[in-house]
Amino acid sequence: MSRPEMARLEATVTGRVHGVGFRYYVVSHAQHLGLTGWVSNEQDGAVRCVAEGPRPDLEHLLELLHEGPASAIVEYVAENWLPYTGHWGSFGIRSAGHRGD
Repeated sequence: MSRPEMARLEATVTGRVHGVGFRYYVVSHAQHLGLTGWVSNEQDGAVRCVAEGPRPDLEHLLELLHEGPASAIVEYVAENWLPYTGHWGSFGIRSAGHRGD
């Protein structure tokens, strides 16, 4: 049995996504899926997520980003697929406006 392709997903979620538990929702699901990376509130009101792991698990996370927690209103999710780097050992929350890995 072959191993799934490893990938990196960078996603930016816009809508009513601050103050609704969106980052904690992402962390919970990403950790459950065994993904690594981070999520942060952006200064423009968006939420940015960078995650790495098996492509099928990242696709599942992307579906969850489109849904968001019950109190969120997701208007748009911009996604960018990149090669896997293996840079992180866990998944966590980064401070607002964080740039880079």
